[in-house]
Amino acid sequence: MKKKNTILFLGISSIIILIAAQVLIIKGIIKTTSEMLPLRYRSLSIEARETIRGSRSVDPFDTVKFLLNQYSTIVAFELPEITDEQELTEKKKEILEYFSGVLIMEEDFSNFLSAYYESQGFEKDFNHRIEIQNLDIISQDTFHIYRNENFRDRRTRGRGGLDSPEREARSSVFTFGYQEEGNYYSLNFRYIIDFSDKRKLILQESATSLVMSIFSIVVVVLLFMVTYRNLMEEQRLSNLKTDFINNMTHELKTPLATITVAGKTLEMEMIRRDESRVLETAKLIGKQSIHLNQLINMILEISMWERTQFQLDKKPVDVGEVMNDIVSSFKSGPGSIASLNQKYNFNGAKADIDLIYFTTMINNLLTNAVKYSDKEPVINVEGFADDKNIFIKVADNGIGISKLDQKHVFDKFYRASGGNIHKYKGLGLGLYYVKKIAVEHGGDVTVSSKPGKGSIFTVNIPYK
Repeated sequence: MKKKNTILFLGISSIIILIAAQVLIIKGIIKTTSEMLPLRYRSLSIEARETIRGSRSVDPFDTVKFLLNQYSTIVAFELPEITDEQELTEKKKEILEYFSGVLIMEEDFSNFLSAYYESQGFEKDFNHRIEIQNLDIISQDTFHIYRNENFRDRRTRGRGGLDSPEREARSSVFTFGYQEEGNYYSLNFRYIIDFSDKRKLILQESATSLVMSIFSIVVVVLLFMVTYRNLMEEQRLSNLKTDFINNMTHELKTPLATITVAGKTLEMEMIRRDESRVLETAKLIGKQSIHLNQLINMILEISMWERTQFQLDKKPVDVGEVMNDIVSSFKSGPGSIASLNQKYNFNGAKADIDLIYFTTMINNLLTNAVKYSDKEPVINVEGFADDKNIFIKVADNGIGISKLDQKHVFDKFYRASGGNIHKYKGLGLGLYYVKKIAVEHGGDVTVSSKPGKGSIFTVNIPYK
């Protein structure tokens, strides 16, 4: 048990460490993807802009330029005429709103960019906004309409230069800068992209790594479970083998010891002179020899079942008559110390059974009912039939079987784990024998039991 718990603890600890490592790796992948996403879409956008530049027939800001040129021509002559500071401030606000509205409503760059993303196999749905960084109206004098406090005028940037994205909002994936100059205006603005669900996009980008990590964790957990189960099964079989050898040694040594003692008794001259004592000793030797032979034959027979196909010699028989014969014979033998009750309602059903094996199966159940009882045995044998099957129930008032042991009582060599196994003699083959015979007849056997309350074994066999 200590070894089992150690293996389980080490296995679970290893899995927890693996999961923790995978979680850290996944977090790193998501972080890296989150950092690379803006760079990837910025690169795509640069490619899209270069594609536009390479096509002279395409300018997504043609309408914008036309409207701004018209409007700036008008306001360029209005602004010098305004002398009131408050009126000038309101006019500048009106100019800024007009420029912003035209940029947002009339640009065609978003449609082109979306189509380009899609053609490259990337997400095409996004939101966009345009932020004016600097706006001047150029007339007799230059009127500064708006200037962002973070704006830096870089003359070396030239028209269409890329603006610095260092102050983008965290939700923004991409920023693109423009500088445009018309007849009466100078304009710098930034085109910023926000995807509707950036987190979802990052998860999509990391999907392959996530799936592989989860798959690896699942595989490791399954392998551990299978390995642990096989290890426990191997340990269980090893324990069964050890118990079987111990039980077999105990069972075989008992008749051998009796025969040895009886043989030495016959060597005594005073015993040989008493014919009745010699006859009694001879009968004892014969009885123990038969018992020893039965044990050996049972082991050899089950070994043969493992090597060859189980063969039955089935014949149609009246089940009620067979059960009466079996129980009557048992009453005059091992069952003489038990109180045995019978109740049959087979309605004359006849089933194809192997009489020898069927008798052995019922006898094993009856023998166990007597053997595993710590008080006067009371056995109730009940039989009935439905349209397809016959059912035989053997109920006793014995020591009962725990829930754990009920799962394995039909396994070869298995014996209940509780109590003194040598108190109740056996090799752990009787119920295995019962199960084997029932299954070979096309049926099955089940058990219902409570410790200290007795057991009920139910055999069902199909009939025509």
